[in-house]
Amino acid sequence: MTGSPPATDLDLFADDVLVDPYPSYADLCELGGVVHLPSNDVYALTRYDTIRAALRDWESFSSAGAIGFNPAVNEALEGTSLASDPPVHTRLRATLTANLSPRALRGLKDGIDAKADNLVEKLAAQGSFDAIDALARAFPLEVVADLIGFTGHVRDNMLRWGQAAMQVIGPMNQRTAESFPIAGELYGWCSEVTAEDLAPDSVGRGIFEAEARGDIPSGTAGHIIHQYLGAGVDTTIAAIGNLVALFAAHPGQLSLVRADPSLVPAAFNEVLRYWAPVHAWGRRTTRDVDIDGAVVPAGSRIALLFGAGNRDPRHYENPGEFLVRRNPVDHLSFGYGPHGCAGQGLARLEAHAVIQALSRHVGRLVVGPEVRVPSNITRSIDALPVLEVVPA
Repeated sequence: MTGSPPATDLDLFADDVLVDPYPSYADLCELGGVVHLPSNDVYALTRYDTIRAALRDWESFSSAGAIGFNPAVNEALEGTSLASDPPVHTRLRATLTANLSPRALRGLKDGIDAKADNLVEKLAAQGSFDAIDALARAFPLEVVADLIGFTGHVRDNMLRWGQAAMQVIGPMNQRTAESFPIAGELYGWCSEVTAEDLAPDSVGRGIFEAEARGDIPSGTAGHIIHQYLGAGVDTTIAAIGNLVALFAAHPGQLSLVRADPSLVPAAFNEVLRYWAPVHAWGRRTTRDVDIDGAVVPAGSRIALLFGAGNRDPRHYENPGEFLVRRNPVDHLSFGYGPHGCAGQGLARLEAHAVIQALSRHVGRLVVGPEVRVPSNITRSIDALPVLEVVPA
């Protein structure tokens, strides 16, 4: 027997929900695998199995013109791999990931590890610093700028452009409206950028070479570079900030990693499961879809709640505990299926390097209160004062 999904008046993008969505996630998850949110005109997918199935079924849950929660951003992203389905998506993604393959990333590992170690050693010696500005932002911004070949004013604007590019994916609220002009600067630059604007032998130059060979459609190189900056920087900053805060709050878990460095990948998986960097991501149904006996009509807007699925007690035992030995390799924070995060290999390299450096140079971090501000899509820490570093 089928019927309509349960409904609630929750506003998914209210300030208090964005700052701490986990109580709301738990309530939604209990209501059902899909819950109608009339306030946002979306159907929220809340449980692990439901979200993973939707990510796999791109034919029923389309990304084309659907990843954002307002029509303007969906129009702006038209033709990108983020907002397309196979076979178009497959071709665009191949170029996006060519320089992010395991083989390509192996050549970057030593340099990234050294940068992280030097930075964390320097900060630990200082004894006090802001973990977000000095580490979570500084480190990935430098890594991505060097990788893509950003120079000059682009390098200087990476943070504000990356934040705005994620913010405008939300509904047309004040945050989105204020961010559109800034995101427009990024869109404008990406529409005009040429190979000569990027450093020689960079990944960015390689994308233009692929366009010249005909591997990707003419005029799409700038869109692909936009995705490296628009979708890759802000989420990595969030993940690194989260891991610093979690290890500060759980020094015993950092001690486990120090005693057994092979736990580094598992620790990062647990960080991503425990605090998902992305709050919600969009899809649109192409047909009526039955989810646990509830029918979601064709043409409905979908919100994938990765953080809710990552805390689903039907899938993870004691999901509210942060345990580095859990190793949740199947977490949802990098997505799944055709649209699994193209840059996850680079994000792992960066985060693993930071965790390794923390375990080597830090015994315990004494921190002040973390500061979070409402953000439509990326859930990150805005400030985290480190008051004292207890040496390892």
